[in-house]
Amino acid sequence: MLFNSPSFLFLFLPVLLLLYSITPWILRNVLLLIASLIFYAWGEGTYVIILIASILFNYLIGVSIESTSIKYRKRISLLAGVGVNVIALLFFKYTGFIIQNVNLVLNAADISPLHFGHVHLPIGISFFVFQGVSYVVDVYRGATHAQSDLTKVALFKAFFPQLIAGPIVRYVDIRDQLSHRKVDSHKIVEGIERFAIGLVKKTLIANQCASIADPIFDAPAGSMSPIFLWMGALAYALQLYFDFSAYSDMAIGLAKLFGFDFLENFNYPYIARSVQDFWRRWHISLSTWFRDYVYIPLGGNRLGSKRTYFNLFIVFFLTGLWHGASWNFICWGLFHGSFLALERMGGARVLQRCGSIVGHAYTMLVVLIGWVLFRSPDLTAAGHYLSGMFGQAVGDSVIEAHFLFYHAGLDTVLMLIAAVLFSTPFYPWLMGRLMNPAQSGLMHPFVRVAWYSLLIAAVLVSSSYIAAGTYNPFIYFRF
Repeated sequence: MLFNSPSFLFLFLPVLLLLYSITPWILRNVLLLIASLIFYAWGEGTYVIILIASILFNYLIGVSIESTSIKYRKRISLLAGVGVNVIALLFFKYTGFIIQNVNLVLNAADISPLHFGHVHLPIGISFFVFQGVSYVVDVYRGATHAQSDLTKVALFKAFFPQLIAGPIVRYVDIRDQLSHRKVDSHKIVEGIERFAIGLVKKTLIANQCASIADPIFDAPAGSMSPIFLWMGALAYALQLYFDFSAYSDMAIGLAKLFGFDFLENFNYPYIARSVQDFWRRWHISLSTWFRDYVYIPLGGNRLGSKRTYFNLFIVFFLTGLWHGASWNFICWGLFHGSFLALERMGGARVLQRCGSIVGHAYTMLVVLIGWVLFRSPDLTAAGHYLSGMFGQAVGDSVIEAHFLFYHAGLDTVLMLIAAVLFSTPFYPWLMGRLMNPAQSGLMHPFVRVAWYSLLIAAVLVSSSYIAAGTYNPFIYFRF
């Protein structure tokens, strides 16, 4: 069940909001937990057992760490907690990848390959496993006490807005909200507006960008000229940003409807002036998770420059691997790690002297090349695409004409322009300009009516696309 599916929009969400409004406070966490498990089981069926097992295991590990003052017992519980979480992720997500690469070695040695059945990848396991790790580590560090109420731990891990595609919510960030939160008219309006913006971003912008990116990336190697390949890379960059940031917007908006406040997950990453700056703005919950639970425990930048570079490469190797069991994701992660290392070696100072325009151009070049690695099905396809981008392709006029005729209509071009515009802080700038200083920064009533009218119209158009039955899952569902 997707946030942009009719079953969610017109059945699950309205019924849940109605039940939540009439349920006594003492039972509201129970209601949200049951609804979240139903939400997950709707799409994953019996694999909801994996989620329930993860909840019970991490709850017991937290209690085990809290219940003893003996350090070695705490460490044993911590190692068990982290180890089982990681092993579960490795088994469900990477078994096929590991067997495939082992068989390459065995074939080279003329040894019979291994055979292993298909392992189903439960949706969202990358996210709820990372939540489990952060919870047990934070309890071990003393950043929070272990939660004795199983319902609260379960809701923290299973709360449906962030369950299957993030953002990665940490227990310490919503600990107090699990016990005390308030839903008022202001938060409801804010939540509905944020959810609506996400729905429009996904349906009208991300999906339109996909209609440009997909046929270009799927075209035979050498059949597109460099200008089309660059356009495809740009379209995919915008598709990915608006797709994932839309999910985050919808998750944050939904959480507000039930009284929760999630941290932001994006901060206009495409205005970054360095790769370091990009990673401070892109998928913030993931980059800060790796910083706090991998990079800093490895020593961060406290053990000399060589160890710092080593730690960076470990983090970005894991960042790439987290996104998928494929070498192109690993290369994408190491590609970014290499530029982060170069910036730490002095590249950041050079960029500062060159000015913001050069810094932004350099960052976007790195990011676009990286997204080709990220989008391509394998390294061979990525190599063909990149060589074409840099002049090793002449294109096929028939295929390019077909693309322009069938995929690059006026509405798509307009949405691509809108995507470029709204990937910058244009919207907050515009809202700031429309504020009325005489009313303490409040928006003029006429402007507010116009804005909500425009948003409602965009939601209605989005609903018409949804009603058409086009299946457009969020990209990050596969991670």
